Amino acid sequence: MRAIRQHEFGGPQVLRLEEVPDPTPGPGQVRIRVEAAGIHRLDTSIRAADLPPTMPRPELPMTPGREVAGVVDEVGDGVDRTWRGAAVVAHLGPGSSGGYAELAVVEEAKLYRRPDGLESADAVAAIGTGRTSAAVLEAAEITPDDVVVVTSAAGGMGAILLQGIRNAGARAIGLAGSPAKLEIARRFGAQTAIDYRRDGWLQALREQEPRITVLLDGVGGDVPRQVHGLLEPDGRMVRFSGDQDGYEGAAKIVDILGPFVQGRIKEFEQAALAAAADGTRTPYVGSRFPLERAAEAHAALENRETTGKVVLVAG
Repeated sequence: MRAIRQHEFGGPQVLRLEEVPDPTPGPGQVRIRVEAAGIHRLDTSIRAADLPPTMPRPELPMTPGREVAGVVDEVGDGVDRTWRGAAVVAHLGPGSSGGYAELAVVEEAKLYRRPDGLESADAVAAIGTGRTSAAVLEAAEITPDDVVVVTSAAGGMGAILLQGIRNAGARAIGLAGSPAKLEIARRFGAQTAIDYRRDGWLQALREQEPRITVLLDGVGGDVPRQVHGLLEPDGRMVRFSGDQDGYEGAAKIVDILGPFVQGRIKEFEQAALAAAADGTRTPYVGSRFPLERAAEAHAALENRETTGKVVLVAG
């Protein structure tokens, strides 16, 4: 099969397409013929070995990728044979798990049948980005009285979070980095859209939205720190960036990475797939690349040139 392989840590150029032996599912496992594989910002950190001390470096060489959708073409011993031929989606696990490939192996316990009408790329977005969004929305406890700021509002999570805010009856504010991205944010529910790359953006935010009660951030850096300072004293920030330094003000901060989601991952995955299937929170796959262009996809994501969920597609 063809797979993206990495033999050293570094920039996007270390990702190379190679021919490798087909994997064989072991006991309790299935093999998926991959139609779509998700690219996550964490994938770029793993590739570069830019990881927190609590997360070990993967062994090299490796095939990146943690989210896949496709069709089961082989099952291992002890696996329900009715999985064969099923359209499925799975989160392969932490770290680097072999998703950037034409075939991927995963434990039966991690499989979900793909809901009718949900294409592979959207299912990939739901199983990864969607599950984190479900956790964020639960932690935020948004009510119709809230005014909510979403950073990176034209990204995969941003689009889902804006829909969740809209569903809660709250007012949504999207921050994004270009006029085109602002239009995407408006499409998914932002009533106010601010370009944080323009001079005076913070003052514009203050003038247009004098009351802000909630901040949802997965980006980190100066932008969320400045918005956090505008939150009402009894407001709250839900943070899923891992960036924890430099925040001042009385507003509460809830971190969802780690203990908040541990033990509840399947619950959030199920919620995200159900919401994607019924249209409550529709994934936005804005950037698609063929498998062989994985390096280009990583570079585009790191340079903020992508919109929505970034997905590698078979072809």
